[in-house]
Amino acid sequence: MSLQLRHSLSLMTGDKQADRSVPPTGFTAWLTLFTAAAMAFLAVFALALSTATDRLADRWAAELARTSTLRISAPEDQMAAQTAAAIRLLETTPGVAEARPLTDEEQRTLLEPWFGPDLPVETLPIPRLIEIIEEGEGYDPTGLRARLQAEVPGAVLDDHTRWREPLVEAANRLRLLGWVSIALIAASTGAMITLAAQAALSANAQVIRVMRLVGATDEYIASAFVRRFTIRAFNGAFVGVVLGGIGILFLPDTEVAGGFLTGLGFQGGEWIWLLLVPPLAAMVAFLATWAAALRNLREQS
Repeated sequence: MSLQLRHSLSLMTGDKQADRSVPPTGFTAWLTLFTAAAMAFLAVFALALSTATDRLADRWAAELARTSTLRISAPEDQMAAQTAAAIRLLETTPGVAEARPLTDEEQRTLLEPWFGPDLPVETLPIPRLIEIIEEGEGYDPTGLRARLQAEVPGAVLDDHTRWREPLVEAANRLRLLGWVSIALIAASTGAMITLAAQAALSANAQVIRVMRLVGATDEYIASAFVRRFTIRAFNGAFVGVVLGGIGILFLPDTEVAGGFLTGLGFQGGEWIWLLLVPPLAAMVAFLATWAAALRNLREQS
């Protein structure tokens, strides 16, 4: 059996002789388990943020792209006539599915966050708002503005472009922030496991020297550390994912959380992302421990 094959089998199945160089308990074992669990727990919420903001960006883009607002500013004695003219014009505009003026109650609700619930909408010169619902490919905003300017001079069309783009951009940046957080979590996990592996190697320097005297190679000894720390990272990450998943399940409902937190968490097949966290944590531990073990063993030579 070749040396490389023996190393591979030792890594997968373990070797009692090599495992003697790795402390089965102690602070390095607990540090690895705790770090993997804590980082996996945080990774769950970073993934939830990324998937939720992805849906949020899509929803905002879809909703704002399908609606527009027509604002009519006119003297009180002309308001009703211009509103009716605008409605007739919109009803004959291709791409417009529905056009309706907002009621006083709806306009009061829109203004309430700024002016309070007791705003006397009926007695104030507030522009009349008309909600436009699009269909198909939508309407031509340039052509509609030209028609409005000719037939309803007091009308101003807002197709929500200036509102849509910043909102979608903000959601996309939040999604990017979630993935950056996951990358930082992975890097932090690797750094902590590297420190734990180096501490374990230094604490067992005497045992390692004895193993070298009987012919053990650095790769043979390192494989024991890689195996132990990889398994510990996987187990710790599994616990962290379970706790994080439970935390996601107990997030407030949409009605309680409010509109901004709508959909925060995982939906449907997105829960599969959680199954990837423990293997990825194990892979990070594998790479970090292998590099740290070989470097430390060479320094002890």
